[in-house]
Amino acid sequence: MQHVRLSSQQAPVHKLGDSQITLSPKFRLAVIHSSLLSPSTDIELMLKGEPLIPGLPDDLAFNCLLRLPVQSHAACKVVCKRWHLLLGSKERFFTRRNELGFKDPWLFVFAFHRCTGKIQWQVLDLTHFSWHSIPAMPCKDKVYPHGFRCVSIPHEGVFFVCGGMVSDVDCPLDLVLKYEMQKNRWTVMNQMMTARSFFASGLIDGMIYVAGGNSTDLSELDSAEVMDPVKGIWHPIASMGTNMASYDAAVLNGKLLVTEGWLWPFYVSPRGQVYDPRTNNWESMAVGLREGWTGSSVVVFGHLFVVSDLERMKLKVYDADTDSWETIEGPPLPEQICKPFAVNVNDCRIYVVGRNLYVAVGSISRLNQKGTHNKKWRFFVQWKVVEAPESFSDLTPSSSQVLFA
Repeated sequence: MQHVRLSSQQAPVHKLGDSQITLSPKFRLAVIHSSLLSPSTDIELMLKGEPLIPGLPDDLAFNCLLRLPVQSHAACKVVCKRWHLLLGSKERFFTRRNELGFKDPWLFVFAFHRCTGKIQWQVLDLTHFSWHSIPAMPCKDKVYPHGFRCVSIPHEGVFFVCGGMVSDVDCPLDLVLKYEMQKNRWTVMNQMMTARSFFASGLIDGMIYVAGGNSTDLSELDSAEVMDPVKGIWHPIASMGTNMASYDAAVLNGKLLVTEGWLWPFYVSPRGQVYDPRTNNWESMAVGLREGWTGSSVVVFGHLFVVSDLERMKLKVYDADTDSWETIEGPPLPEQICKPFAVNVNDCRIYVVGRNLYVAVGSISRLNQKGTHNKKWRFFVQWKVVEAPESFSDLTPSSSQVLFA
């Protein structure tokens, strides 16, 4: 198993507003001053003079500087004025990267401090394996981190934080926040039609779907709704047919799969629903699928994989033909990764974030089984661990998203 040791140096952590709690939570936009340069400064940046990097043409030098880890910008921007103009803000840096077509993956981790409950977003550069932070979410109230649901549009460098719950008073939220990596800022979007926490969410054909969850009186919901991220308007869709909070959800073959998970004392089989946006109908989930869904899910190679909630367990994959789960070949989840987990995926790599923000990167490969007439695949996984800075030792993950920029 390969280990990657990270530096403990990091950018200052931006904390979440104040801790006032009200029954009717109010949210504010952060005061953000654009750090994009004016046209005159843009021209100044491109003026011939001292080269960005001696001996290199400026276009090649720009290409080199735009590959610098964000963590190193504070030190590098003091080299000269032109470096400062380029590296002095994340907004300008990622705008330039976008203009030149950079599309590298970044892992955004929504985490909270175990003692204080303060929440924050930390970002792992999946190319250089270095961390940086982003501005705090524009919220004044102290919130319960597990109640939110996040939906990303990876190749647009955007994700949405929906719903949630105010701590101590168990008041669900209807807020929707949008983070844009290129602008490095949050925007408050139109509220959901129904305040909800612990609900299902997913992105299908560019549309954001939410369903179920807990309501204001702590009862479970059966309502569902959809938002077009471009227009920012929510519309109702067919009800689930059963009141249910979500343990986990996934989008597979253009459908939203929702499971409530096993509940103590495990006497009753968990419920599960499947939504098809083409017909606007819900149907019951197959028995084997919902009973074996015992962890956080990702979709790789068009198959549903689950990272078990039990530590040191092996990855498993769902076989729709037999309505059963199979353990895939390879080692179990590394012992450094302790629950609770936050799981996401990029192509054939699974990212499992554990306590203290240690990250296990699982590379999935597949082979067609010989002697089978149908396409029956064998899957393999190999893990490596990205160790986190010591300053993350009190952080616990709640969610993770992969964006490209």
